[in-house]
Amino acid sequence: MLVRNALLPTGDQLSAVAADGRDVPIVMLNLLKFHPRAQYPDGRDAHLTGEEAYQRYADLMVPFVESRGGRLLYQGRALGVVLGEVEEPWDLVGLVQYPSPRVFVEIATSAEVHGFGVHREAGLAGQLLVMLEPRA
Repeated sequence: MLVRNALLPTGDQLSAVAADGRDVPIVMLNLLKFHPRAQYPDGRDAHLTGEEAYQRYADLMVPFVESRGGRLLYQGRALGVVLGEVEEPWDLVGLVQYPSPRVFVEIATSAEVHGFGVHREAGLAGQLLVMLEPRA
């Protein structure tokens, strides 16, 4: 199984979510890996850790998601891999619920998120984002 972290979804990945016409809640499993030091393109805030830079993003993103009917379900530090193997484990895990795939895409592609996303990109070395559908 290939595991490759990324910073942004590809056009095909985002199009697939956008094409999902179901009007049902989804949960996004976020597996986050941080840079040791924040990497802002303009060099600012080089004293921050990647996690601190990402936290600036999260402090703006969570209320933004909540204002559109979503919610942060869980966030916790990843302590290690107990079953299976991955070359470099993630640092933080989060579960975020969205009202529907459409709302997720609207949020992810919004101008507001693009504006404060600079903190996310400065902090993250990479991420896996897995869309989940709760089972009945």
